Amino acid sequence: SDSSALIADPTLAEMGKNLKEAVKMLEDSQTRTEEENGKKLVSGDIPGPLQGSGQDMVSILQLVQNLMHGDEDEEPQSPRNKVIGLGHSLGAYISTLDKEKLRKLTTRILSDTTLWLCRIFRYENGCAYFHEEEREGLAKICRLAIHSRYEDFVVDGFNVLYNKKPVIYLSAAARPGLGQYLCNQLGLPFPCLCRVPCNTMFGSQHQMDVAFLEKLIKDDIERGRLPLLLVANAGTAAVGHTDKIGRLKELCEQYGIWLHVEGVNLATLALGYVSSSVLAAAKCDSMTMTPGPWLGLPAVPAVTLYKHDDPALTLVAGLTSNKPTDKLRALPLWLSLQYLGLDGFVERIKHACQLVSRSVWSLMLLGDMRLPFFQVEDELSSPVVVFRFFQELPGSDPVFKAVPVPNMTPSAVGRERHSCDALNRWLGEQLKQLVPAGGLTVMDLEAEGTCLRFSPLMTAAVLGTRGEDVDQLVACIESKLPVLCCTLQLREEFKQEVEATAGLLYVDDPNWPGIGVVRYEHANDDKSSLKSDPEGEKIHAGLLKKLNELESDLTFKIGPEYKSMKSCLYVGMASDDVDAAELVETIVATAREIEENSRLLENMTEVVRKGIQEAQVELQKASEERLLEEGVLRQIPVVGSVLNWFSPVQALQKGRTFNLTAGSLESTEPIYVYKAQGAGVTLPPTPSGSRTKQRLPGQKPFKRSLRGSDALSETSSVSHIEDLEKVERLSGGLEQITLEASSTEGHPGAPSPQHTDQTEAFQKGVPHPEDDHPQVEGPESLR
Repeated sequence: SDSSALIADPTLAEMGKNLKEAVKMLEDSQTRTEEENGKKLVSGDIPGPLQGSGQDMVSILQLVQNLMHGDEDEEPQSPRNKVIGLGHSLGAYISTLDKEKLRKLTTRILSDTTLWLCRIFRYENGCAYFHEEEREGLAKICRLAIHSRYEDFVVDGFNVLYNKKPVIYLSAAARPGLGQYLCNQLGLPFPCLCRVPCNTMFGSQHQMDVAFLEKLIKDDIERGRLPLLLVANAGTAAVGHTDKIGRLKELCEQYGIWLHVEGVNLATLALGYVSSSVLAAAKCDSMTMTPGPWLGLPAVPAVTLYKHDDPALTLVAGLTSNKPTDKLRALPLWLSLQYLGLDGFVERIKHACQLVSRSVWSLMLLGDMRLPFFQVEDELSSPVVVFRFFQELPGSDPVFKAVPVPNMTPSAVGRERHSCDALNRWLGEQLKQLVPAGGLTVMDLEAEGTCLRFSPLMTAAVLGTRGEDVDQLVACIESKLPVLCCTLQLREEFKQEVEATAGLLYVDDPNWPGIGVVRYEHANDDKSSLKSDPEGEKIHAGLLKKLNELESDLTFKIGPEYKSMKSCLYVGMASDDVDAAELVETIVATAREIEENSRLLENMTEVVRKGIQEAQVELQKASEERLLEEGVLRQIPVVGSVLNWFSPVQALQKGRTFNLTAGSLESTEPIYVYKAQGAGVTLPPTPSGSRTKQRLPGQKPFKRSLRGSDALSETSSVSHIEDLEKVERLSGGLEQITLEASSTEGHPGAPSPQHTDQTEAFQKGVPHPEDDHPQVEGPESLR
């Protein structure tokens, strides 16, 4: 209330009051509770018709709150965001003033902001152009350069350019799509662009090759072209490298070329210490900066600072405007700079550089981190760190290392990239989930592969990154290092085991970060087809279920193959030493078992159907034979009973049993011939060949035996296993002796055939005809 009383303009005082109330209302999450509503609103995002009568401002702001936050808890807005909101509100209000007041106010805002920025970034006697699209400033600068070099361009237009084509030079490390954007905005053909390659032998591989650039300029001059403009980088978009701007400035002055500089490293011009390469950018013809992300300010325009003495050409190029409303683009930044002050502005940039320095030294302390780092400049001059996990040479230890790797052949780069890109993508996703305030990004470089980038200058102010977040980020990297190393070392071994195993096919999937991908090839698998295989999907689904039941430390999943629709088994990452041979053996054995069981179930229906048909034929034959044996008279109800009373028929029952294993009908006659003797039951012998590897107590599947310091415990465990095997062999021998003694008891000689048959019948578990109540199977029981 005291601050509002100091504002003489009642409109400004009311605007500040309304803005404060509106922000407070949007931040209040309890203005509408479920008790007041009775129930939740259904689909507040569904658009509806415009109401005939107007609504009050409270209802409108409540609708805005629901659209912004929904059911989520609203986060309190920072004061900087409130300043930006006030700036846009002021801009709408100022645009309604009379022309004289509007011109006076907008001129003051533009001149103040331009003066402050030029002094902060050491750009003397410069002008400023504020724009929403980051690339728009460079397009305006290109128009200014064209008007400056082609005096008759305003009159003759394209004919002047046709006679002497302009050439715009871009670095190969420039932002993607920048050249196409410039050609579309300027109406120039693509041959007017010249892409300058980066260094290949000396220096950074992301810096422009100055010697090659000079050769290109000379070639264009000889062909009758006009070298117009050069775009240099003070911090490339990908890795934050700075070109040799001092050398490029000399080259541009020699051939009359406009030098434009852009990049994140321009922010370090506001610091007390600046590297010589970045400091040279203060002498360039123009440069584009993005203070919004640097300061964490949303909706703040980008700024292009330039030097030119002819106001008429700048007006024609669109860098200046006579419209006062165009000058109001600087209003949000004008308010923000006053709110932060010079110290606050510099402190945010310095904080980002300190986070980079802290991350670099923390990564150096890791045991597997080696120099040289990816940064060429000092830590305070390049607020970008790019690194990746890789294995430099076959057989060497995997390490974290900054890129690019010096003196590495293309073949070595290809092998290293192929094996580690997926691991780096996995690591990046894990770090983004564990430390969201770190602002880590994953990117793909053409030569180095997948890398991780830490650029706090673009993210720290927005995410609120602190030094503790950097320490947590490095700690997470260190905790993930054993998993990465173990997985990378097991990949080749797993591949060799799969390729040496019949029935398994190794699938090379570059996007899978685990140990590997394998597919089981069943008997009916069409190897030439790329379509989905239902039978294979069923086998792999059962295989996944069986492997998950083993409760190992490995994770498994199934999905389509990388290049086809066939189902595959994906083996996840390993945190400990894994026996690849046992893993592959378990996979193929389990898959074969599932395939055999599935095939048995599929064939069971056909086997049973044929067995029923054979049983019907056999029953028909048995009925005919019985009719011939007993005669027709015995089939008459009354006569047959009388005949059977005086002359009973001793007919044997001929039953049939269906053997599912053999798929055939067998006679049940032996069942009624012999009688079981004794009460003991002999169990079927256990197969001696087991696929399951003997493990120590508490040892999980697929783990290798202990080595090194655990040799003593391993020896004792193995000795224990050997003792168990001896006891089993001894028990088996005693059991065999007991069975032989019981079989010869009371018969000093060889057992009689009758006894032998009885013993066999007993072992089969069938009754003997001498039982009091024999169980007879007839045709009805067979049905």
